[in-house]
Amino acid sequence: MFFRRKGKLRRETDQKLWNSLNELKDEWMRNKVLVEKSIDPSVHLLNELKISEAKYFYLVREAKFRHLSADRK
Repeated sequence: MFFRRKGKLRRETDQKLWNSLNELKDEWMRNKVLVEKSIDPSVHLLNELKISEAKYFYLVREAKFRHLSADRK
């Protein structure tokens, strides 16, 4: 009775993680392109790039820990 909910919660959490991972990857790539195209990027922009990169790789590590893959979503 109680154990069915555990699988459902795990699937929901995995889906949220997958969505967040994709959103952060897009944000990181946007910031990276912006820095590459800038002649003299500001310190604020460089900090945003580093923060978005750190967030993305944190979620990648979490996905690896949870054995999350693209085919299972």
